[in-house]
Amino acid sequence: MALARIARTGLRRSGGARGGYTTDKDAISEGISFSKYTPSLENAMIKCNNSYIFNIGKMDIASYQSRGYQATLSSQLPATERIVYQQSVSEPESMRYPGLEATRTGEKPRVVVLGTGWAACRFMKGLDTKMYDIVCISPRNHMVFTPLLASTCVGTLEFRSVAEPVGHIQSALSKDPNCYFYLASCTSIDTSKHEVYCETVENLGKSNERHRFRVAYDKLVIAVGSDPLTFNIKGVQEHAVFLREVNHAQEIRRKLLSNLMLSQSPGISDEEKKRLLHCVIVGGGPTGVEFSGELSDFIKGDVSQRYSHVKDRIKVTLIEANEILSSFDVGLREYAASHLTKSGVCLMRGIVKEVEKEKILLTDGTEVPYGILVWSTGVGPSQFINSLNLPKCPGGRVGIDQWLRVPSVEDVFALGDCAGFLEKTGRKVLPALAQVAEREGKYLVELFDNLAKQNAGKACSAKDVLLGEPFVYKHAGSMASVGSYKALVDLRESKDAKGVSIAGFLSFLIWRSAYLTRVLSWRNRFYVAVNWATTLVFGRDISKIGS
Repeated sequence: MALARIARTGLRRSGGARGGYTTDKDAISEGISFSKYTPSLENAMIKCNNSYIFNIGKMDIASYQSRGYQATLSSQLPATERIVYQQSVSEPESMRYPGLEATRTGEKPRVVVLGTGWAACRFMKGLDTKMYDIVCISPRNHMVFTPLLASTCVGTLEFRSVAEPVGHIQSALSKDPNCYFYLASCTSIDTSKHEVYCETVENLGKSNERHRFRVAYDKLVIAVGSDPLTFNIKGVQEHAVFLREVNHAQEIRRKLLSNLMLSQSPGISDEEKKRLLHCVIVGGGPTGVEFSGELSDFIKGDVSQRYSHVKDRIKVTLIEANEILSSFDVGLREYAASHLTKSGVCLMRGIVKEVEKEKILLTDGTEVPYGILVWSTGVGPSQFINSLNLPKCPGGRVGIDQWLRVPSVEDVFALGDCAGFLEKTGRKVLPALAQVAEREGKYLVELFDNLAKQNAGKACSAKDVLLGEPFVYKHAGSMASVGSYKALVDLRESKDAKGVSIAGFLSFLIWRSAYLTRVLSWRNRFYVAVNWATTLVFGRDISKIGS
């Protein structure tokens, strides 16, 4: 423990710079991995709880200081003198990982945000950076406007129209010297030390290893979202495409256009053409239905004109175990089913048993060959959430109380798809919807403003403060496009409540207007409006770019 205290003292940040590097970005570009190193620990060997040996050998290397770190070239370290690493978080973890130290007296409290989804970005957008410093950690540097993602798969919208860089959402991440965005994934959390441990999403240099680092926090906001539910069905991960990220939409678009062009090649059998041109969507929720509608519009409006040789062979099938759009009004569900059928979408009732490379096996023995398979059956907790030693609510999400706090630990909040109310709160777990996440992010901004006014922003300082009113969610309604300039609008507060439910062209205008105003920036609103106008006048872009 004495040695640990010596290490902590030596690891405090300083403002100088050595070795010609003025920023950590410059250093990383040169293949430098950051590591806290102090001469007082040279040749030290520490054994902790018999779990491992932490050995720092003699290091004949150049050091420098930048943004509070010291750094060393890991390539210069002999293999026998490298630090032995284990995944488990133990006492000298902070000594093995470089990174940001805890804030000192006089500095603003640091809020670490994990994720760049709806909840995280709404929270960061509203947080007062005069009161707090923000550190955002996420494997992507943008927020995806998911309601319009299906439109990018067929060229109705361009990909950049639905992606909003986090630097635009919260400018402090680009400008403030104490606010950072790290393109990395959080691997573990030590709530007792108020630290998160991360690794970069890309390998560094020739070492082909991912750089690991740590970040100390005063307040931690977990908003890492969720993963697609596969129900452990064999072959889904290997052969299906999900529709949650921009890269998923890009993959769908490439496969769709590739299959269209490949099917026109001479020598392709009729059976193989039929398979290549069969688009299968599993899951009858809003995402699956909207993508089916977009595909039917693409086939009628663009494929029929530009791929006339195969226009009569292309087919869209939507597989659902129960009823499509089960959360919508009964009348709207019937309207959607009727409209999709008239548009050429085949609705199939069934349960998937297994997914093979070129066909789906249903539990009743039916085989469904496909050229492209889109899987949209809901979401569940990610592997990272499952690995956290935090209380869980029914369904496996991180358990929270009425103020979005994780009650068993200090200064940790969770929101969005990865969080749910604990049973003891007497509240139901909220659905994984964008509007839920956005409302939670907005509420947490108000709570943090309240903490700052009471000087409770620092770590372990909010035990006896007034948090204000608990979070209350009121459902604003649901919308879904079904293609051919038709949509559904369900303004009921719950499935069993009464309210306005309309369908048709008027609903389509409401759907477009609502989402256009919800796009975060004026830049992207302009992109979306121009893309819609361009598609209406000139048709969809069918260029295949990339392999």
